[in-house]
Amino acid sequence: MIFSRHNRDRGTAFSLTAQSSPSLVLAPTVRPSQRDHSSLQQERSRDSRSALDEAFVVQHVPVHKEDRSRSTEAKLITNAMQRTQRWLYDRQLADGHWRGSLEGDTILESEYVIILAWAGKLAAPEVKGAAQRILQEQLPSGGWAIYPGGPVDCSASVKAYLALKLTGHAQDSEPLNRARLAIARAGGPWSVNSFTRFYLALLGQMPYSACPAVPPEMVLLPSWFPINLHRVSAWSRTMIVPLSLIWAFKPVRKVLKAEGIGELFVTPEWLQAPQITAENGIWTKFFRVVDRVVKMSDAIGFQPLRSRAVAECRRWMLQRFEGSDGLGAIFPPIVWSIVALRAMGCDDESAEVQECWRQLAGLVEVESDGSVRVEPCRSPVWDTAITLRSLCDAGRAVKSSGTDRCLATEVASVTDLDQTVDWLLDREVRTSGDWARRTDAIPSGWCFEYANRFYPDVDDTAMVLIALSTWQQSVAGLAAQGTSAGLGRVARVHAAISRATPWLEALQNSDGGWGAFDRDNNCEILCKVPFADHNAMIDPSSPDLAGRVLEAFGKIGLRLGHASVDRACDYLRLNQEADGSWFGRWGINFIYGTWQAIEGLRSVGVPANDPAIVAAVEWLVSRQQSDGGWGESPASYSDPAMSGRGTPTASQTAWAVAAFIAADRHDSRPAQRGVHWLVERQCVDGAWEENEFTGTGFPKVFYLRYHYYPIYFPLMALARFLTAEALAAAGRSRKEQVA
Repeated sequence: MIFSRHNRDRGTAFSLTAQSSPSLVLAPTVRPSQRDHSSLQQERSRDSRSALDEAFVVQHVPVHKEDRSRSTEAKLITNAMQRTQRWLYDRQLADGHWRGSLEGDTILESEYVIILAWAGKLAAPEVKGAAQRILQEQLPSGGWAIYPGGPVDCSASVKAYLALKLTGHAQDSEPLNRARLAIARAGGPWSVNSFTRFYLALLGQMPYSACPAVPPEMVLLPSWFPINLHRVSAWSRTMIVPLSLIWAFKPVRKVLKAEGIGELFVTPEWLQAPQITAENGIWTKFFRVVDRVVKMSDAIGFQPLRSRAVAECRRWMLQRFEGSDGLGAIFPPIVWSIVALRAMGCDDESAEVQECWRQLAGLVEVESDGSVRVEPCRSPVWDTAITLRSLCDAGRAVKSSGTDRCLATEVASVTDLDQTVDWLLDREVRTSGDWARRTDAIPSGWCFEYANRFYPDVDDTAMVLIALSTWQQSVAGLAAQGTSAGLGRVARVHAAISRATPWLEALQNSDGGWGAFDRDNNCEILCKVPFADHNAMIDPSSPDLAGRVLEAFGKIGLRLGHASVDRACDYLRLNQEADGSWFGRWGINFIYGTWQAIEGLRSVGVPANDPAIVAAVEWLVSRQQSDGGWGESPASYSDPAMSGRGTPTASQTAWAVAAFIAADRHDSRPAQRGVHWLVERQCVDGAWEENEFTGTGFPKVFYLRYHYYPIYFPLMALARFLTAEALAAAGRSRKEQVA
C-alpha cells in the first residue's frame, strides 16, 4: 500500500493510492463532507463472508519494492499521527487533562429554556442563543430528531416548540407552522414520554394527572423488598428522587396563552394521527393499577408517610450534592433538583439552590455564532484516559517503526504526560457510594465527570486502568523510572491499579458481565413501571463493558484461568449475536460492541483463530463499505437491518480497524482499506470531520456526539496499525536472517 501526497479542498492532508497489480489496489475516495450522506447510508459492503479468505489475502510486490513501499507508508502514517498528536497537545489544559465537547440533541436546550421560564429567568442572556440552536436543528419536515439523520421525535419536537413559543416566536411563524404539522403527524402532545409530560406540567401545559405517579414513599422501601430505590439504575435513581418531590408538591408556573402550546392539542380533522400501541403484559398492567392507586390516595389525602418520605428524599439529595458536580453530575437531576428544592420551600438564593444553578451554568456553552449549546454533563476523565493511551500508543508506534524518532519529542515533552497521569491519579474515588449497597469492596474507581463521588463507574475505571498500564509500558513511563519523582509516580500508578482491580472484580455481575454502576442491577420488571420509558431503568451487563474490563485485566497481566476472566469470557460467548457481532450499550452500536469484545477476549489470551473471534471479524468484513470505511446509525437500536450500517465515520472506522489489529488481521485487505480511509480523510490540522452521533446515552432515547472521538480513536488505530506492521516486518527480517 503506497501513500501519495496531493492537495484536496477543505484541508485534506493526503490520500492513498496503490501500485498496479500485483500489489493491493485502493481506489481514491472523496471525503464524507463532499458526498451525499443519504446515499452513503444506503451503501453496503462488496465483501461477502464467502469471500473472507480472499479479503485476508494481500498480494505484495517483490521484496525490495515492498520494503520501499512499507517505509513510505510508515512515514506517512507517522506524519498523520504527528498532526493529531499536535492537535491534542495544543488542547491540553494547564493541569494536564483534556475535555472535549459533549453534544446531545435539542432536548437539552429546550429543557434549559423551560426550566428558566419556570424559574422566571427568561431574561437570561443565554436564552436567545438556546432558541437559535433549536431553530438551527429543525428538520425540513418541521420536527426535531434526536440524532443527525434520524426521524422526527415527538417528545423532542414538542419541547422545542414550547421553548420557541416561550422565547417569543409566534404561532403563525413559518418554523412553528411546519413544527405543528410534524408534531401532529408524529402523534401529537399526548404521545410524548414521561419526562416531557413533567416539563409540560411545570408550565401548566398538561395536568399532573397525565404524568405517571412517582411517589416519594418509594425512598422508604427497605433493601430486602423486591422493588426499591437501589434496584433501579444509578442515573434513574438520581432522577426519580427529585422527581418524586415534584410529584408530591406539583409546582406550576402559569404562562401566557401566547407562550403556551394549546394549539398542539387540536389535531386537524384531515390528519390521521398514528395509533400508539401500549404494552399490555402482566407487569405493565400491574404497575398501571399501582399508578391509579397512588393517584387516588393522593386525591383523597391518604398520605400517612408523606412527610417522612419528603424529609428522606431531601436528605438523600443533599447528601449526594457533596463531592459532585451536582446530583449525579448530569443535566436532568440537576434541573429536577432546582424544582424540587424550590417546591419544598427553599428560596432561590439559598445555598442549595444556588449550587444547583451554578452546576447548571457550568454545562452551558456559547458557540462562536452566538448559539447556545447545553451539555448533558462533562467528560474529562473519559477524554483524558483515552487521550493518554492513544498518545502512548503513538509513541510506541514511532519507536517500533524506526521512522524519525524525533517526531514524538517534537510534539511535547514527557512531562506533559506525567501531568496527565498525576491528574488521573488525583481523581481516584476512594469513598463509598451507592454501589456499596450491593457490593462489599474497598472503594477505588473513577467517575466520568470532574467530580461524582457517589457514582464511580466500571467503564471509566477500566479505561483509566488501561491508560495507566499503557503509560507504564510506554517511553514516558519507562523514562519516569530515571528520577525520584518519576519513581514515586510509578509507585502511585501501581498502587492505584492494585486497588481498582479488586473493585472491578467485586462489581462483576452474577452472569459474568458488568453493568456501569452497580452489581446485579437487572430487575427487568422495573422496566414496566409507567415512568420507565427512558429505556434505561436498570443497568444490566453489556458486552462492550465486559470487553472493556477484560482489556483492562489483560493489560495488567490477568489471563484465561483467572476466575473473573473466565466468567467474563463465558458471558461474551453466550451473548454473541448469531451473525458474529456483539451489542454495544455505550457506543453505536454493534461496531462498537464487536470491537470491544474482540479487544477484550484477545487481551486475556483467547486465540485469534477462536470461532468467536473469526465470526466477529467476518461480520466486520461484511459491514465494510465500498469506500473502505465503517459507519453505523443509532437506528440500529430499533431496526436490526441497520446493524453495522450508516454513514462512515472516523470513530467507527477506527474501532473496526482496531478490531482487525487485535484479531491479528492488520495485514488483511479490509484493515488496510480502513487505514486508507482514515489517512485520506484527515484534515491538515490533524483532526477528522464527524458530525454523526456515535455515543449512546439511552438506546432509542438519547445519543451523544463526543467531539474528541474522531481524534483520539483514529490516532489509536493508526498507531496500533503502524506497530503491528513494524513487529511483522521485524519477524520477517528475523526469519530471513535465520534462512
